[in-house]
Order: sequence, then C-alpha cells, then structure tokens
Amino acid sequence: MLVIKSVPELKQLLKPFRLAGKSIGFVPTMGYLHQGHLSLMRQAKADNDVAVASIFVNPLQFGANEDYSVYPRDLERDSSLAADAGIDVLFTPGVEDMYPNGFTNMLTFVDVRKVTERLCGAFRPGHFRGVATVVSKLFHIVEPQVAYFGQKDAQQVVVIKQMVADLNMNVKIVTMPIVRETDGLAMSSRNVYLTPEERQAALSLSRSLKLAETMLRDGCTDAGKIAHAIRAVIEKEPLAVIDYISVSHANTIEEQERIEAPTLIALAVRFGKTRLIDNMIWEGK
Repeated sequence: MLVIKSVPELKQLLKPFRLAGKSIGFVPTMGYLHQGHLSLMRQAKADNDVAVASIFVNPLQFGANEDYSVYPRDLERDSSLAADAGIDVLFTPGVEDMYPNGFTNMLTFVDVRKVTERLCGAFRPGHFRGVATVVSKLFHIVEPQVAYFGQKDAQQVVVIKQMVADLNMNVKIVTMPIVRETDGLAMSSRNVYLTPEERQAALSLSRSLKLAETMLRDGCTDAGKIAHAIRAVIEKEPLAVIDYISVSHANTIEEQERIEAPTLIALAVRFGKTRLIDNMIWEGK
C-alpha cells in the first residue's frame, strides 16, 4: 500500500489508471478506523481495480465548541488496518495540503440546502457545509468512479447524494450497512470517549431501534407513536440527553406523520460529553 500526503502526487499517481480505464473506488474517512470503515474499504477493493482511502480530520465540519482538537488520531494503526483491508493507496493530507490558504480563509464552499436544515444540521450549524465542501474537494482530487459511505451517517449520505446529483458529479455513491458491536452499539470513532457507565447506557439506542422495528413489522404506521416509544426506552437511562428523535422520509429528511417507506428513524443522544447517532431505514414489509 502506498501512503501519500501530497495532492499533486496523488493526482499524478492515479492519472494512468484512469487513462487505462481502470475503476477507482474511494473511501473518505476521518481515521481512527473501526470495522465499519474497514467494511467500506473491503467493498471498494472487491468492486474496483484500485481502492483508495483517505484519512483527514476536516476542521471545516467541527463547530467552535466541538472535539476537533481531541478527535482520536492514530495514523500508524490506521495505515496497518487499511493495508490489511486491501487499500492500494492511502491519502493522508494535512490541513495545509487540503486548504493551502488556510481553512479560515476559504472563499468557496458547497452548501446543500433543505436536507441539511433538520436533524444534525439543526444542532451543528455549518457541519454539513464543511462535509460537502471537503468531500467535493476529495472527489475532484481522487476522481473515483465509486465512493463508499456508511449508513450510520444517514443524513450525510443524503447530503452527498444530493450534492452529486445537483452538481452532475460523475461518481456513484454506495451506502453500506451499519456495523455494530456484539452488544448492538453502532461502531463509531467517538465510542472511545465513553466511560463504562456511559457505554452501557448507550445501548439504549439500538434497543429503541429494535423496538421501533418490531412496531413497524406489527403494522404500526403512526410515526408519533414510534417516536414516543423510542423516547421512553432512552429516557430510562439517566445519563442520556436526547438531541432529537426523528421519523422522516429516507430520501428527503422530511418529517412523517404516517409511515411511508422508505422511512429513516434517526437518533442523536448525548452521554456525558459524547454525542452519538444511530438510525435504521424501514423499506416496508
């Protein structure tokens, strides 16, 4: 596996593959890799001639009081894991490589409207503008035919798909299932922040989603009843502070009153200083 930091060097390396008609699969990450990331990388390798992954903790998508400075980083560990997952090229730019004029001096942004106004977008102003901007930059640098994202960041996937469609980007977006720990907790780089007590309390997220799935399978179509049942499960945990519980259309993020598949049931809950998200998509019986 080649590890490259320079934008011009990466573009030069990948150019012959594109000219030869080779397919390039791409997995953008912020590092501190877990099995969720690695499942994307393995799929990129299985589907394409060349598998590229990036590790870049993007300052544009962190708010002023968020965890950018302490976000977990371990490039040596991540490089080994990416190589084992079959990645051919690992792109590891620094902030100065991605934002030569400084990210605080950026003049051009990608701002996807409407689908960013609710859920995490309402609680993290500017977050999705930072996500869309950096992913757009990475797509232009790597020029992949296919890019892989995890369903755990369901709203992010909707934002990226909208950006790709609106800007006529020539890249296919593949969404991969959530990967969970054996106890049901959705894998996240931020799970390392949890104390043992907080981690136990966080299992209420997957429990509440399982309850929602059972209600849906039993024929419940009242979105309010499902949201109420989810809230009741989570609020049994004293350490849980709910940001939102949403039942929306999976493609538009518009809130539903009656279930019309595909439905996205999404949660954001804080346990101490750690904010976790989880979700499920209901495609109907």
